[in-house]
Amino acid sequence: MTRSKATAIGFTAVLMWALLALLTIGSAPVPPLLLNALCFGIGGGIGLVWIATGAGFGVLRAVSWKVYAFGTAGLFFYHLIYFNAFRIAPFAETGLIAYLWPLFIVLMSGLLPGERLGLLHVLGALIAFGGVALMVLGRSTGAEVPVQGLALAFLCALTWAAYSVLSRRLGAVPTETVVIFCLATAVLSALSHLAVEETLWPVGLSGWAAVLGLGIGPVGLAFFTWDVGMKKGDIQLLGVASYASPLLSTLALVLAGRAEPSIRLALAAALITGGAALAARASLRRKT
Repeated sequence: MTRSKATAIGFTAVLMWALLALLTIGSAPVPPLLLNALCFGIGGGIGLVWIATGAGFGVLRAVSWKVYAFGTAGLFFYHLIYFNAFRIAPFAETGLIAYLWPLFIVLMSGLLPGERLGLLHVLGALIAFGGVALMVLGRSTGAEVPVQGLALAFLCALTWAAYSVLSRRLGAVPTETVVIFCLATAVLSALSHLAVEETLWPVGLSGWAAVLGLGIGPVGLAFFTWDVGMKKGDIQLLGVASYASPLLSTLALVLAGRAEPSIRLALAAALITGGAALAARASLRRKT
C-alpha cells in the first residue's frame, strides 16, 4: 500500500467522525453504556468478517495482552464520557469542546522525548481556548450553563488525546487488533449496563438507523481506517486534516436542524479550528 493511499484511507475516519455527534443525538434515549455495547458490537462484528476473509486470526496471537488492555480502556472510557456529555449538554457546544482533542494531541506530543512546545503551540492553544470561552460565556443571559456536560466534553477531549499519544509508544501492531478492542469494549459496556443502567432501546426506525450508522461508521470502520493512516500514511497531514472535524460536525448539526446557526457559533468553531491548525503548523515547521 502506497503512502498516499494509506493517507486517503485514514482521512475517511475524519469524515466519519464528523457524523458522530449527529448520530449520537439521533440514538436517544439509549443510555451511554448500552449505546457503547450496541455500537462496538456492530463494529467488532464487521471486523471479525474482515479478519476471517483477510489475514486470519493468527495475526492476533503475538500481540501482548497489555496492548489489548490499553486499547479497550481507551475506547471504552472515551465513548462512555462522550455519550454521557451529549446526553447532558447542548449539542453544538458539546461537540466543539469535545473536538479539542486534535489540539491536545499536538500539545501532548510536544512533551514527548525529542519534542518541545514552541510559541505557535502556545498561541494556538490560547486561540482555541478562546473559542471555548466564547461558546460558554457567550450564551444568552439567564440561560442555564450545563457545567457537568461541558466538563465531560472537555474530559473527553483529554482522554482521546492521551490515548492517541500514548498509543504511539506501544510499537507497531496489526490493525486487526482494533477488532479485539471493539469486541472487548462491547462486552465490558454490556456488563456495566446491566449493573447500573435502565434499558432503553432506540425509538423508531430513525433511532435504530442512528445506532447502526454509529456502529458501521464513527464507532466502527473509522477506527480501522484511522489505524491504517497512522501506521502507513502521512501522520502530519492526517493530524492537520483532523482539525476539520469540529467544523464538519457543527455543520452537520446545523444542516440537520439540531443546532441553531449563529455568528457566535461560527466564530467559536473558527477559533478552535484555527488555533489547532496553528499548533499543527508549528509541529510541521519543526519537523521540516
